[in-house]
Amino acid sequence: MRDWLREHPEVKTIRVAAADLNGQARGKRIPARFATKVVTEGTRFPYSVLNLDIWGEDIEGSPLVFESGDADGVLKPTERGFLPMPWLEAPTALLPIWMFHEDGRPFEGDPRQALARVLAAYAGRGLTPVVATELEFYLIDDSGGELRVPPSPRSGKRRPGADTLALRALDAFDRFFTDLYDGCEAMDIPADTAISEAGLGQFEINLLHGPDALKAADDAWLFKMLVKGLARRHGFAASFMAKPYPDQSGNGMHIHFSVLDRKGRNVFDNGGPEGSEALHQALAGCLAAMPDAMLLFAPHANSYERLVPGAHAPTGIAWAHENRTTALRVPSGATAARRIEHRVSGGDINPYLTIAGVLGAALLGMEDGLAPPPPITGNAYAQDLPQLPASWIEAVERFAASPLMARIFAPELIRNLALTKRQEIHYMAELSPEEAVELYLDTV
Repeated sequence: MRDWLREHPEVKTIRVAAADLNGQARGKRIPARFATKVVTEGTRFPYSVLNLDIWGEDIEGSPLVFESGDADGVLKPTERGFLPMPWLEAPTALLPIWMFHEDGRPFEGDPRQALARVLAAYAGRGLTPVVATELEFYLIDDSGGELRVPPSPRSGKRRPGADTLALRALDAFDRFFTDLYDGCEAMDIPADTAISEAGLGQFEINLLHGPDALKAADDAWLFKMLVKGLARRHGFAASFMAKPYPDQSGNGMHIHFSVLDRKGRNVFDNGGPEGSEALHQALAGCLAAMPDAMLLFAPHANSYERLVPGAHAPTGIAWAHENRTTALRVPSGATAARRIEHRVSGGDINPYLTIAGVLGAALLGMEDGLAPPPPITGNAYAQDLPQLPASWIEAVERFAASPLMARIFAPELIRNLALTKRQEIHYMAELSPEEAVELYLDTV
């Protein structure tokens, strides 16, 4: 890590940052000449900093605050090392960090540690998840009284309507997307295909799969930071909030995953289109846990505006082969790449918690030998299916009381997240819809 700074003498300051429960980057600015101490010894800030609400306020009644004297945890660099921050004007490096106790134990309230816990359970069975994400976002002109698509830097014109998979929609913001791909390459984020999506000014970029789910979550977290930062440099906003426009498509984050055994074979592949028993067990685990895990997929008040019938986001609990109306889709294609696409999450999620919840549920299905119901065919919205929780309050209480979530997450994380969301529910009740959009637009 110190070699990176020597190779980049233009970098005069660094940021050290960890993800809190809402996926917000919390950390410090440090002169680069003092970075060696952070690399070798880590840095410190209160445990409670990873358990702030969406406004960055302490959680009332949290044992991490006054009850413990607001004690410090120790934050150490992740495997990622230093990364450039292309959205800032001055050359700057970001050092991702995560939290431990003084004695070296992981702090179980850290969302990155929650994913590491799930991956350790996979490793104990000789299994390795392979994970990829697809992230949707809007480019938005928020300079006036109402949100609008930004004018194209090329033509000065605004798109009059949605233009799905249109090259001209991408070309209208070519300079932004060129800088975005350059930034992804510099930060080792495996950005692949970009498309224009169904919403006005909406786009999607796929991040390539890999056998390191921690890196996949890092990639998604860093990608959101990069997109939002670069958009501001280009004079507009980028937002991953679930539903910035009430009459346009919502933003999702689809998660694709398969599982490798010790020999590197995909355990979901049986050589045929139906997939293996392990695939069906993983599907069953994801379906069984879905109602209790809803808070991970829809963590904010605005999240539930995306989850309405016929809006390209699932509402029923079902699976199918090659069907985008269901919560879980098994894509077609080469059997060696047989995988599950989990389609419930909004773009406003914390990638660490969401991926941990999805992979943890799949592992429970395999451990318990669960069997899914038959796959559906046709339009899932038109069928009588068990429904996902439709309210934020219900999602919080189901998550807090769930025996399944207790098998995936540490008690401390479940408690902290439930306390956070109950506080947010209380204060969100005081905000108008316009104030809620202003809150979430840049934040999530």
